[in-house]
Amino acid sequence: MILVAPMMDLTDRHCRYFLRQVCSRARLYTEMITCGALIHGDVEQHLAFDRAEHPVGLQLGGSDPEDLARCAKLGADYGYDEINLNIGCPSERVQKGAFGACLMAEPALVAECVSRIRQEAGIPVTVKHRTGVDRIEDYAFLRNFVATVAAAGCETFIVHARNAILKGLSPKENREVPPLKYEYVYRLKQDFPQLEIVINGGITSRQQIEEHLAHVDGVMLGRAAYHNPWLLADAGKTRADVVKRMAGYAKTVASLRQVTRHMLGLYHGHPRARLWRRLLSDSALLKQNHPGLLLDALDAVESRVMIAA
Repeated sequence: MILVAPMMDLTDRHCRYFLRQVCSRARLYTEMITCGALIHGDVEQHLAFDRAEHPVGLQLGGSDPEDLARCAKLGADYGYDEINLNIGCPSERVQKGAFGACLMAEPALVAECVSRIRQEAGIPVTVKHRTGVDRIEDYAFLRNFVATVAAAGCETFIVHARNAILKGLSPKENREVPPLKYEYVYRLKQDFPQLEIVINGGITSRQQIEEHLAHVDGVMLGRAAYHNPWLLADAGKTRADVVKRMAGYAKTVASLRQVTRHMLGLYHGHPRARLWRRLLSDSALLKQNHPGLLLDALDAVESRVMIAA
């Protein structure tokens, strides 16, 4: 099982539609949406999505069981396939809201949140978390967290195999600096064979994906999939297939830039990758807001080097 991580300012509905054209099987997720944003903001803007995106999960950020249950019900009503609870984000802004990675220290509260979401939404609830927080390195801490939350009915745990450092590191540094602890995630699967355990963090190649799948149930990729989406490509599909589908989709979107910004990595590793990126980020061309730009860029890239796979 392959999953693409929720990524702030990246995995919006246009990104997810694009990734679905690349890979028919990957499980996709929204950006993290806070309960406050849904309760006080524009629900349609936050939750609307194209049915082609299925399977797609709604990731929520929050710590109040009743607010989360209310927002999860909205997600279920909109047709999302699962609710994912963010217990992994280490940003200070998220901590000030008393949710994200700091909630790993409160497994009973997380369990209560999971229980209420399940009762209200009636769809699967999954949790994305870290191996620990700050200087807590004990595997027992992670195991206790999973055991407590699983008892509330969570059957899928997505583990970013690094600790979250709550002070002193930026979110970007938190994705790179804390050492990876893949063995902790493997041990979780051994200790909880009945649960679905997904590994995340530092995975950038198909070989690594296969190696991890020998130990766990799924692999989640983040920025590696965003910057090199062909890593996920269905067998037999070509980049040209994807571009043509996206040209059709772009006709339904108000701003072409909203679509093309997610497609810059499609030709990653291809001899004409630089040309592709230049054409799709050309301000003058984008200002015309014509979906034909995608087909013109495709012609420019494919006409000189016939490499589509």
